[in-house]
Amino acid sequence: MDTIISKTTRLMELLGHEEMPFGVYYSDVKPQDGFGPKPGEIFSRERETAGQINWGQAFSNFSCIMKNIWLARKKRRAAWISHEECGCMGGGFYSGVYGPYLEMNIFYVSTGVPGTPIEGEHYLPTPESMRHFMDDAAPPAATGKYCIIKPLDQFGPGETPLVITFFARPEVLNGLHSLACFSAGNHLAVVTPFSAACGSIIAWPLVYQQRGEERAVLGGFDLSARKFLKTDELTFSAPLPLYRKMLETMEDSALTRHTWKSVGKKVRKSMSAWGEKSED
Repeated sequence: MDTIISKTTRLMELLGHEEMPFGVYYSDVKPQDGFGPKPGEIFSRERETAGQINWGQAFSNFSCIMKNIWLARKKRRAAWISHEECGCMGGGFYSGVYGPYLEMNIFYVSTGVPGTPIEGEHYLPTPESMRHFMDDAAPPAATGKYCIIKPLDQFGPGETPLVITFFARPEVLNGLHSLACFSAGNHLAVVTPFSAACGSIIAWPLVYQQRGEERAVLGGFDLSARKFLKTDELTFSAPLPLYRKMLETMEDSALTRHTWKSVGKKVRKSMSAWGEKSED
C-alpha cells in the first residue's frame, strides 16, 4: 500500500488535484469514528416476501451511503454500511452486503409502488427496465461484514482497496479519463452506466472486473445524491488492477506532456473559482 499511496500522491500532483481519493474494501471490523447507518430494518428478499419489513420505519430511518461518504470526506474518516446496519435498500444491494435486490426497489425507482401513495422516482420508465438494470448491476457478494470507504492514505497493513474513487470536477476528470484510456490501451476504458451514485463507486467497477472487462466508471449522475457532491463534481472509480496500470504509466502519459499544461491551468482556475485554492 505504501507504493500505491506514494504514487497516488504523484498522480495528484500531475492532476493538480488536492483531495486524496477514497478506497473501497470489505472487513469484519467496524471502523472507529466512522460514519454509517444506525441498526434498523434488515433488508432481504425472504423478509420482504414474508411481509416482515416495516417500510414506514425503513423510510423514516433512511441513511444514504453517499451522505456518509460526504461526511467522511469532510472529516477525513471512513464511511461504512453493513447488512444489519444498512439504512438504504439500494445502498445495501449496490455495496454487496445483501442480495438479491428487493421488489420494493424495482417499483420505487421506476413508476411507483402499486396500491400505495409512493409515486416512485421515475428514473427508469418501467419496472421491467429497472429489473433489467438491477440484474445487470448486481455486484459480487461482500467478502466481509462491512463495506468500508475511506481515504486511500488511511489504509493500514493488510487492507487493500478493491476500487479507488476520485471526487473531481471536469478538468481533473479529463486527466483521469485520458490516463485510464492510455493505461488500458482502450478507447472504451471509461464508461458511464445508469446507476445510483454508490453503485458507480462500488457495484459497477466490480461488475466489469468480474466480467473480465477493464473499465473505470464515471458516476455521480444520480439525481437523489447530487446534494452530497460538490457543485460540478462527479466521481471517477477504477478497480485496483486498472488503477495500478494508471499509476505505472502516468509518467509516459499525456499528463506529463505540453497539452496537459494548458488543461492544468484550468484546473487551478476552477479551484480558484470555487474558493478552494488561490489561482497561481
